[in-house]
Amino acid sequence: MRAADKAGRAVWGTSASEETAAEAHADGFDVGTDTDGALRRAAEADALVVLAVPLPALDGVLRRVDAVAPTCRLTDAVSVKVAVADAVAGRAPRARYVGGHPMAGTAESGWGAGNAGLFADAAWVVAADDGADLDVWADVAELAWACGSRVVPAASDEHDLAVARVSHLPHLLAAVLAAVGAAGDDELPLALAASSFADGTRVAGTRPELVLAMCEGNRDALLAAVDDALGRLGAMRGALASTGGLAATVRAGHEGRLRWAAARDPQPVRVHRGRTTPAELREIGRRGDAVVGWT
Repeated sequence: MRAADKAGRAVWGTSASEETAAEAHADGFDVGTDTDGALRRAAEADALVVLAVPLPALDGVLRRVDAVAPTCRLTDAVSVKVAVADAVAGRAPRARYVGGHPMAGTAESGWGAGNAGLFADAAWVVAADDGADLDVWADVAELAWACGSRVVPAASDEHDLAVARVSHLPHLLAAVLAAVGAAGDDELPLALAASSFADGTRVAGTRPELVLAMCEGNRDALLAAVDDALGRLGAMRGALASTGGLAATVRAGHEGRLRWAAARDPQPVRVHRGRTTPAELREIGRRGDAVVGWT
């Protein structure tokens, strides 16, 4: 909301939390707790509705969408895509839905954790599934650009496999690392912990219910990522126990980090508005490139 407002867009919203709504209102934003009222206004204006709620809250919100603004243009910011697409198909089947997932955020929660620059230079996934409404796809892409992000097209199932490896698995590894660091009866390990521990456990500071919602909501894809990690940890342990060597693990990690650094400077691509097919859009994402505008 802050980012879209800064870009000059007309924005209004609703929150289930009276505290959040009051804080947003105090900052000058048009936010209340009347979901139906906000949706009626969206239906009248043909506004793009953005669902930014945890996965467990989605069904209830979608029922209100179907009851009040059944044919609205709809997107979301939920961290899984297949589960959301299935929920929309079941609860709000007439909505013109295109999934979204901005890959940005902090470990904090609530209104105070946001800022207008949160999405600057971030990847914003816009789902490019077969049959996607290309007009709504363009609306979502333009929202992402207005917020300062680069658009990465992806199929919903491919998105879920990818974020299991680079988002959801890191949450679990951070939880394990934090638990190992805090294990024992004395505080010496934590007293010695510095930046490597802080960086590795940062997302463990996220509210547990939010981590559970995203990770459990992507169970199948996450299991495959966990199996991969366990296999690598097992091979590393075997090497450490037998020869004392860690070279294979450390070098593979170093190479992976370098590839990630290179991927943060993607090739910019422009596409035809409403004419580029979902298959063509997906291929852009698979290459690691980003859509930055229209031709």
